[in-house]
Amino acid sequence: MADHQEASVTLRSEPVSVSTARKFVAEVLAEWGLPCDSEVAETVRLIVSELATNAVQHTFGQSPTFTVDVRLDREEHLRIGVTDSHPRFPKRLPAAVQQDNGRGMVIIRWLAAECGGRLTVRPTMEGGKTVSIELPWTVPVQPVTAGGPQEP
Repeated sequence: MADHQEASVTLRSEPVSVSTARKFVAEVLAEWGLPCDSEVAETVRLIVSELATNAVQHTFGQSPTFTVDVRLDREEHLRIGVTDSHPRFPKRLPAAVQQDNGRGMVIIRWLAAECGGRLTVRPTMEGGKTVSIELPWTVPVQPVTAGGPQEP
């Protein structure tokens, strides 16, 4: 197997794209051997939903698209990043603040840590940011060709 596998999709920054991002990542991970009904797959879908929702809601129309990148390195580390062109980094709200939203990053950080992973936020060369998670990969990877997964 190659040192890494990767997949990417760029979507319009609108609410309907959140479910498209979630479905894209689920399909990629299933191709790589992660069962769709596994607890890890469900956790990843929730994380992707939160990341994509943040890219849509908190860029205030200043990022017309966002990109979801999925990368598996050496069958050891799964990295999922969501990149938008808005320069503002996510802000952690004080615990005392009472509001119905704004807790997405806390949820993402907690879910990533629960799986043995971590959350990072990095600026892009173009002035935006990438919010990503990295998780350990414990699933044997299925070889993928142009026609899809190969039978054993």
